[in-house]
Amino acid sequence: MDDVRKNIKIAISGKSGCGNTTVTTLTAERLGLRSINFTFRNLAAEKNMHLEDVLRLAELDDYWDREVDRRQIEAALSDKDVGCVLGSRLAIWMLKEADLKVYLKAKTDVRVRRLTQRDGGDFDTVAAFTKKRDAHDHERYLHLYGIDNDDYSFAGLVIDSGEHTPDEIVDEITARARAL
Repeated sequence: MDDVRKNIKIAISGKSGCGNTTVTTLTAERLGLRSINFTFRNLAAEKNMHLEDVLRLAELDDYWDREVDRRQIEAALSDKDVGCVLGSRLAIWMLKEADLKVYLKAKTDVRVRRLTQRDGGDFDTVAAFTKKRDAHDHERYLHLYGIDNDDYSFAGLVIDSGEHTPDEIVDEITARARAL
């Protein structure tokens, strides 16, 4: 375990395929912190639904976004003396109390390649789905919270995950967390 405050709160965000889940998990393991990464995918599994169905419902009903976001923030703040690494599309915006806000970015073709490897499908179909999902997410976040998820300029650390391995990214986050 690296030498960081035991109650540090780290928020990691990025669009699908940027490595949020991987980096969140590895960072939490490296620092000996709780990993929080509750997503639409988790909510869909919990309710025995397909992810695509939950995404479609989220376009029509604010409940889905608000439930995911509520549960993440509640988990992150459940114990002020215990640190965590919260990974989600909106973590850096929603977890105001975060000591370190990290935004992972990657070119669309990198993200699509990763999503295709993870979930299967052909590149063109996944690319079309990803483009549509990015646009819908952007619209929903503006509508729900007034958040422009294309403006991450306030993040303490912005990393292009297409140019670095997960371990290199975790090294950078860990170094920054140690300096706080």
